[in-house]
Amino acid sequence: MRHLVPKQDLHPAPSIENQRKIVFSIKSDKDEEIHHVLSSANNVLKFYGPENVQMRIVAYYHGIRALLKAEKDIAVRVDALMQYDVEFVACGNTMHTKKIQEDELVEGVEIVTAGIVEMVERVQEGWVNIVP
Repeated sequence: MRHLVPKQDLHPAPSIENQRKIVFSIKSDKDEEIHHVLSSANNVLKFYGPENVQMRIVAYYHGIRALLKAEKDIAVRVDALMQYDVEFVACGNTMHTKKIQEDELVEGVEIVTAGIVEMVERVQEGWVNIVP
């Protein structure tokens, strides 16, 4: 069995000046898959410490459901992660296609033109794309 490297052995060590930049995507509307992404994000924050991580979670296609206020169980988890400065991003194209209005989203969600382009740009900037 392979063991994870202890935090003190990471080089360069994550810090406020050297944050880990991580982007997740949510593209499924299935509860299990949405909660898996949110749990994975939470696990990353626990390991590194929220002050050592810059994180964005991009929702597009059917995954836009994860950012709707009406999805109360999920919205509570989204809001909790926002308290640790996790940024949530909604795909404007998906919102347009599904006729979702901005006021239907959890407060604090950023809207971009295209979620998939957001993913490409973050990876281009050196962010790690995690697909749990």
